[in-house]
Amino acid sequence: MSRIGKQKIIIPSGTEVSVDDGVVTVKGKHGTLTKKYHPKIDITVENGEVKVTPKDNSKFANALWGTFSSHIKNMIKGVNSPFTKELVVEGVGFKVALNGNTLNLKVGYSHDVNFEIPEGISAEVEKNTIKLSGADKELLGQFAADVRASKKPEPYKGKGIRYGDEIIRRKQGKRAT
Repeated sequence: MSRIGKQKIIIPSGTEVSVDDGVVTVKGKHGTLTKKYHPKIDITVENGEVKVTPKDNSKFANALWGTFSSHIKNMIKGVNSPFTKELVVEGVGFKVALNGNTLNLKVGYSHDVNFEIPEGISAEVEKNTIKLSGADKELLGQFAADVRASKKPEPYKGKGIRYGDEIIRRKQGKRAT
């Protein structure tokens, strides 16, 4: 039994949730999100609540029960108040620029690293800080992870791209004895 799946998902005012033909649609003041769901679970909307139930008692259906319950909670939360991620670029000569819909990174390679910002995500750049926000938590997290993976922080000097709240464990390095 899923502890997450048993919890009630209450729909706040100003938000619409509809289920049609294997697709859940959530509409709110910050956008519309849609997600296909697996046929082993059943999603119903009634009395201002969303109920997710497994169709059979298999392990797979129970796993999907909690997973899709979390997805729907994140969709409802995202259309009401967008999720945010902050990336910090550290290093001598490392620069970040926003050119239209492209994020341009100069992070120590012989070439610039460019990322197209996906639809539904907005980006702001202040000095060497990138602030990303969007209603879709999965898309935002994946894009932030892709940007961070272009130059992961290294443990000796801390150079690279890290999340705003991430703490890099530093190594001591070689000693002259």
